[in-house]
Amino acid sequence: MHTLVIDTAYGSTVGIVGHEPIQEHNSRTHVERLQVDIAAACTQAGITPHDLDRIIVGTGPAPFTGLRAGIVTAQAIAFATGAELLGQNDLEPCAATMHAARRHDPRISTLLPAEARDAIDSTSTCTPLTLALNDARRKQLYFALYSHTDGAPTAVIPMDIDYPEHITTRVNDAIHTLQQNHPGTQYTIDIMGHGANTYTQHWASLHNPGAIVNLTALDLGATGLTLFDHLAETHTTPQPVEPLYLRRPDVSVPNPLKHVLNHAPATKDSA
Repeated sequence: MHTLVIDTAYGSTVGIVGHEPIQEHNSRTHVERLQVDIAAACTQAGITPHDLDRIIVGTGPAPFTGLRAGIVTAQAIAFATGAELLGQNDLEPCAATMHAARRHDPRISTLLPAEARDAIDSTSTCTPLTLALNDARRKQLYFALYSHTDGAPTAVIPMDIDYPEHITTRVNDAIHTLQQNHPGTQYTIDIMGHGANTYTQHWASLHNPGAIVNLTALDLGATGLTLFDHLAETHTTPQPVEPLYLRRPDVSVPNPLKHVLNHAPATKDSA
């Protein structure tokens, strides 16, 4: 099966599962490069777009413009080729990545920074949770807190957007509740995603922080594409291909214009 992954939650990542992805980190040009990168990814895999069986598109959470471009592109290609289209949010794979690293899966753990592997080893006796992040700009982060139930990420705090200082408070409150429900259990919190390194001063106040990884699953090359694909296809209910913006739009419906003469304008019938 030939599967194309498209994600524009942070720059862009495009690739055929089983091959190394093509990434654009410049948020000013990644949308313009999207079509070129998709063509290059197909050529690299020795296929054409009409050979695609499945397209998996990242649904965010992420800012509006870039995310919309990736989803619309995926929908257009699926319509033109008849390929199956699946959505996958971008935070859940971070939790799956950290879970695999904690199980010392060599396909994952060897791709993480050495300091992250050391932090995992030093907190190996604790029950791990993952704080998955993506940069939302304006000094905010998209985030969710996950546990690992039977190997599948389960949201302890569902996706939301907030300031990092508020996130730490909310996560610590969630840990307090877990400890009340499971007395004697020691938790540690791994942090993964774009923005993890930007706000390290706030993570120090988290309950027993573990590894801090300023990457997402899709930054892990072909291995990350495979993980992204696996999560999307194993959901009991397929995730909808709808953008997760989370932030309210800046635009609003303008107020009606004021009438200069303080009365409604004449209509054709009244003229």
